[in-house]
Amino acid sequence: MNIALAQINFTVGDISGNVAKITESYNNAHADLIIFSEMSIIGYPPEDLVLRKSFQQAAMQALVELAKLTTNGKAMLVGGIWHDKELYNAAFLLDDGKIIATQYKHHLPNYGVFDEKRVFSEGVLPKPILWRGKKLGVMICEDMWKNDVATTLKSQGAELLISINASPYETNKEKRRESVALNCVKSTGLPLIYVNQIGGQDEIVFDGNSFFMSADRKILNQMLKFEEDLQIIDVLI
Repeated sequence: MNIALAQINFTVGDISGNVAKITESYNNAHADLIIFSEMSIIGYPPEDLVLRKSFQQAAMQALVELAKLTTNGKAMLVGGIWHDKELYNAAFLLDDGKIIATQYKHHLPNYGVFDEKRVFSEGVLPKPILWRGKKLGVMICEDMWKNDVATTLKSQGAELLISINASPYETNKEKRRESVALNCVKSTGLPLIYVNQIGGQDEIVFDGNSFFMSADRKILNQMLKFEEDLQIIDVLI
């Protein structure tokens, strides 16, 4: 299948602007599935904005509107928030005009610049998402750094690992990410797609460096650093 990796500069709180960027990339990508980064609809890190009921409602309504785009044979995987008794950092698979799958982030980082446990609830260990006869193993940022998520997805039949991220830049961070991704691929034998955002939010800078790592542990597609980028890859699963 053809999969597009959309590495975009999103803005915290600008739901309409972020949706416009998602829509533009979606329309420009001639692929079966277009993948966007963690919390692409609302930007990252949103901090206390996500506690506002009106903001939650606007973010969830944006998902409904984005889903309406997917009646043309192209699906999209986007990040956002969802409130169902509790509030979650989530990934959403949109296809055929609707939200066909919702997955909550399992591991919530609470160190350094991260403060997710204060505002989000922890999701259960995820199951693969069945999409067009294929089982997609979706991980949300920190979930890739803890090996239990990848191995659980593999044990339940996942055929491809997809990690959506809002991973800040640090010295040697690129090498550390690739090492973590390599461990996931080694432990599961599955190819891995890693999509990160770019740009700056207050004191945090996102460097992009998205990539595709094949099952034989080679990086076949390395995206731009600190620039928006859109690449289409052909994945055999």
